[in-house]
Amino acid sequence: MRQEEKTRMEERIVDVLKTVYDPEIPVNIFDLGMIYKIDVKEDGTVDVDMTFTAPNCPAADFILEDVRTKVESVEGITQANVNLVFEPAWDQSMMSEEARVELGFD
Repeated sequence: MRQEEKTRMEERIVDVLKTVYDPEIPVNIFDLGMIYKIDVKEDGTVDVDMTFTAPNCPAADFILEDVRTKVESVEGITQANVNLVFEPAWDQSMMSEEARVELGFD
């Protein structure tokens, strides 16, 4: 897989991640800054490191499954490994400008 193909896949993955929402927050998980890493491998598997805004998120299982399903729907992706991480701890500075405006932080 050429770097160009890998970059296009990563862009498509970001696009689908922008359709995943925490049911309690009206901003997608990508713009919230909850995605820490997207690593597309040569064989079409992808490792995604993500976190939650709070460790005891009641929608955790739903969100993790939504991420896995949507990433695996991207053409060329054979498997998505979604890893839940809490380092570094999430904070409001990780949000995009759009998310900060939407949530009234700016």
